[in-house]
Amino acid sequence: MNDWRATPHRRYDPLLDRWVLVSPHRLARPWQGEVSESPAPMRAAYDPECYLCPGNARANGKRNPPYEQTFAFENDFAALLPDVPDAHAGGPLLRAQSERGTCRVLCFSPRHDLDVAKMSVPQIRGVVDAWASQYSQMRDLPYVNAVTIFENRGAMMGASNPHPHGQIWANASIPNDMATETRMLRKYRSENAECLLCAYAAREMEAQERVVFSNEHACVVVPFWAVWPFEALVMPRTHMGSIDELAGEQRDALAEAVQALTSRYDRVFDTAFPYSMGFHQQPADGARHDEWHLHAHYLPPLLRSASIRKYMVGYELLAQPQRDIAPEEAAQRLARA
Repeated sequence: MNDWRATPHRRYDPLLDRWVLVSPHRLARPWQGEVSESPAPMRAAYDPECYLCPGNARANGKRNPPYEQTFAFENDFAALLPDVPDAHAGGPLLRAQSERGTCRVLCFSPRHDLDVAKMSVPQIRGVVDAWASQYSQMRDLPYVNAVTIFENRGAMMGASNPHPHGQIWANASIPNDMATETRMLRKYRSENAECLLCAYAAREMEAQERVVFSNEHACVVVPFWAVWPFEALVMPRTHMGSIDELAGEQRDALAEAVQALTSRYDRVFDTAFPYSMGFHQQPADGARHDEWHLHAHYLPPLLRSASIRKYMVGYELLAQPQRDIAPEEAAQRLARA
């Protein structure tokens, strides 16, 4: 049998219908590339210059209320706008169309220094409730067909403000990855008479090779087809299509899973671990989507230390995704953290 942890091989990603090259032997190569700066020192609980702290003025002059838990507002510099006129242009080669949408910001806590990784489970449960509430509100807008909840943590991931916050974008169209996952989830259900992620979660729980954390209602795994070094997939263990379907105990379980993963991230290299995360859930197009299973992708860039990250360049941009550390090794390191 081939030693998958030592030799080059490729793994299939059934969600995005692509192959991932795994080269675990490359961790032995010397590194003379970029070494990033260490994260900024510990922040104060309140920053009078922060656009997101309670009571402060934002960049456009609007003032935040003195919020005490979570706080959501329309993004002052939104990438999508709700009042774009309908327009189409071009043919099969040069084609464009207008895109309506809404973007909101969600502050996770009034405290400037309280990242999700440092929050208690009840505090994260408040964030889960806010995610579900915002999803329900934005899904019901008349022009919306897809809602994406996400967070960029850390300057390395392009976060423009260190205050703990995420965003929710609602599109009139269905974004590329959601469209691909819809197609693949539907295809698997049609061919196998079961949900792809239900089957995958059950297999991972049985094998225990890539499980980072689990409880009665949720699990965290490094996916078999992971691209990023410490990539993780967070899933409810019961089939449901969107975050607003989670009941009370299931929301508590999701909060516990998020806390378990993010706190482990910070312990891997003893740093505020940067990542981009996002929930993928069923399209809000009014159609039935029995194939859909809610899940969150966590995509952190760190590879060897707090200051050495993986870059998606060259081969990754021009051929296919590639990773150096085996997913099984990454899962074990996270579980041990």
